[in-house]
Amino acid sequence: MRRILATAAGALLAVTAAVLTAPHAAQAAAASPGFHVSDGRLLDANGDDFVLRGVNHAHAWYTARTPQALKDIKALGANSARVVLSTGDQWTRNDAADVAAIVEQCKASRLVCVLEAHDTTGYGEAGAAVPLSRAVDYWKGIKSAVEGQEKYVILNLGNEPYGNTGYADWTSGTTEAIKSMRSAGFKHTIMVDAPNWGQDWSFTMRDNAAGVFAADPDKNTVFSIHMYGVYDTAAEVQDYLNRFVSQKLPIVVGEFGDAHSDGNPDEDAIMATAQQLKLGYLGWSWSGNGGGVEYLDLATGFDAGRLTAWGQRLFNGANGIKATAHEAGVYGSGNPGGDGDGEGQTGTCQVTYRLSDWGSTFNADVTIRNTGTTAVKGWKLQFSFPGDQRVNSAWNAKVSQQGKTVTATHESWTETIGAGGSVSFGLSGSSASANGAPSTFVLNGASCTKA
Repeated sequence: MRRILATAAGALLAVTAAVLTAPHAAQAAAASPGFHVSDGRLLDANGDDFVLRGVNHAHAWYTARTPQALKDIKALGANSARVVLSTGDQWTRNDAADVAAIVEQCKASRLVCVLEAHDTTGYGEAGAAVPLSRAVDYWKGIKSAVEGQEKYVILNLGNEPYGNTGYADWTSGTTEAIKSMRSAGFKHTIMVDAPNWGQDWSFTMRDNAAGVFAADPDKNTVFSIHMYGVYDTAAEVQDYLNRFVSQKLPIVVGEFGDAHSDGNPDEDAIMATAQQLKLGYLGWSWSGNGGGVEYLDLATGFDAGRLTAWGQRLFNGANGIKATAHEAGVYGSGNPGGDGDGEGQTGTCQVTYRLSDWGSTFNADVTIRNTGTTAVKGWKLQFSFPGDQRVNSAWNAKVSQQGKTVTATHESWTETIGAGGSVSFGLSGSSASANGAPSTFVLNGASCTKA
């Protein structure tokens, strides 16, 4: 369905992003220095599973608002922000210096930056829109701002690159754009939007995504669906997302709101399904919407203290950002906003997992710190390996493994963890592929932060 277009005066389009991860994991590009797709999941540079939980910010029209907006978005629990940029074809170009500043601001707020080029919106139907080739030209022109930032930045190739006219060209146009980006040396995860103003009612992206993914030399592409009036029932939401998941194709809910002029999207189903399938989402949008879609503002007047009903729903409601966001492991802090697995509960514990990797074998030193005010007597720590690692032996704990799940329980001499104290144990293992660190840890049923 067509949606209201953004204008330079501030009438903004609704945009959102969310991530699952990709198919054919065995083909994932080991060469990627940052975010990458593997075994049907999006992993960060540490090899930890990462699920986007954040919002969009319309930087192209509100450049002065960006530093504070990113701080506020983080303070409300988000782990990421999708930032609107202009190629200069429709609106004022955001140059390399500007983009570099945005990246640093995202990093300062410990957010993953999803950068998107907006001037492609509705190409083929919107008269001023430009093709994806122009977006590629833009990314090449500001490459210096994002090169080396692959740990922190995902590139959203072009916003809603086809309208309801000429959308059959989406497959070839997207494929060629991805190949051109790779030829230019971009190693980032590339996010690609659906046609039909992002909503893919024609199922063009759904039915051709596997071929587009396979054509990426780096196998590091994630797909983005924008859910508005086309997705006004739970059945439609679930069917679309599950079709990608069943093929291990990477999918993101690229935009959504709690209302829209083309119909009433089922935001509860969108958030619940994304949480169930562990797909990312980014809600549209922080503030500044105009042209009849002001109801999509999450914050009134860019004021984090005045969240709208939609803002309260997205940040604080069921399956919302506060309850499910997990900070990217590249920031080294663990889990301030929830564990990403649906509970949103963190225990008074912190786990350090230090990996010594020798290729086919490895050792891991694990330290559990009690950050609470009472002693823990008797403990069980559970975590999952990211690959095919197998435990061969352990010390200072009893360790068992079922599938990828590892369970460690105390020995008599490590049974008690005093308030503010810690215990350590180690394990030795082997694997046929690269060794990575687990992304989440659960102690006696409560999630721990990862140090």
